[in-house]
Amino acid sequence: MTFHPKSDFLNVMMARGYLADCTDLQGLDEALRNGPVSAYIGYDATAASLHVGHLLNIMILRWFQKTGNRPLTLMGGGTTKLGDPSFRSEERPLLTDAQIGANIDGMQKVFAQYLTYGEGATDAVMLNNADWLDGLNYLTFLREIGRHFSVNRMLSFESVKTRLDREQSLSFLEFNYMILQAYDFLELHKRYGCLLQMGGSDQWGNIINGVDLTRRVADAQIFGLTSPLLTTSDGRKMGKSAGGAVWLNGEMLSSYDFWQFWRNTTDADVGRFLKLFTELPVEECDRLGALAGSEINGAKVILANEVTTLLHGAEAARTAEDTARAVFEQGGVGGDLEVVSLPAATLGEGLPVARFLVETGLAPSGKEAKRLIAEGGLRFNNEPVADANAPVTADVIGNELKVSIGKKKHRLVRLS
Repeated sequence: MTFHPKSDFLNVMMARGYLADCTDLQGLDEALRNGPVSAYIGYDATAASLHVGHLLNIMILRWFQKTGNRPLTLMGGGTTKLGDPSFRSEERPLLTDAQIGANIDGMQKVFAQYLTYGEGATDAVMLNNADWLDGLNYLTFLREIGRHFSVNRMLSFESVKTRLDREQSLSFLEFNYMILQAYDFLELHKRYGCLLQMGGSDQWGNIINGVDLTRRVADAQIFGLTSPLLTTSDGRKMGKSAGGAVWLNGEMLSSYDFWQFWRNTTDADVGRFLKLFTELPVEECDRLGALAGSEINGAKVILANEVTTLLHGAEAARTAEDTARAVFEQGGVGGDLEVVSLPAATLGEGLPVARFLVETGLAPSGKEAKRLIAEGGLRFNNEPVADANAPVTADVIGNELKVSIGKKKHRLVRLS
């Protein structure tokens, strides 16, 4: 039987495609109707920025707040010191406290674009689990918390079982991760009355542990909810592009490149992505996603503008669209292309084109650069480049050189 929620939040979750699993939909729906409810999602500080792969759950937190509830954004200052082993083939590299702190600083900038922080009943709260994990007494923790965990059950979780079935090492350090994440839920319930943990479906086992522990220790009715792990229609993991991760911090990825990532969405994904990553009405998302032929390109521009506006602001979205139009429709330069600086000393008297692409980071290797050129994929100032050994001199670059890799990647190169 299909469940018909009465709470605004669960209605949004189901209508827009955010919901994968929930420990108790009926109970959560009732708690939300009696709200406001506090819920959290945890983010380990493994990089200096969040990326598009995190954006779905950030949007869930945004909708959670917009429907009258309080989101808790939990930075993993403590758990990052161990590293989440879920569905990984090897142990994460251990980071220093300084690296973790710097990464948290970078990540926190993103949340301020999507959530309202403050002291009100539905204002978001920024937290760091190092506040309670760093000071734990090991023996006390084992006696009071460790006794509630069955190793047999922990070994049965898919994220661990997959690793062991492949005969890949799972260190004792990593094995403790799921216990600490469960303890986070208990602490957040005690400190902030948190009733709900959310996360991607790969976190289901960790979330269940937290629900069970908090029920055992605090005798509380709490809930877990997961969102689907997102892949594109052609099976690729969401958040990756040919150039690597699609970062959410403007310092790591320009607003133009962010806009362009969404503009390049495949036709089959447009309607779904509009529902997940914008706030347009569901009916409008469905209408735009059903367009065909050249009309779907207009829907992709709307998608790119809406998503970029949420993160970088309306002006950045307008500038990106104008730049894209100048670059692609008029063959111009545009005002928002990423600039690559090349030291004049590196250029010297001139670099072969293939080497020039490597030095500017526009090709990963000379071999790849030569392949690109041989296939006709390189242009300088909109003119094709056919000779991988032709010299790139200061005269060729001039004030700036527009370098186009294929149809969608464009950079301005300037000497420094």
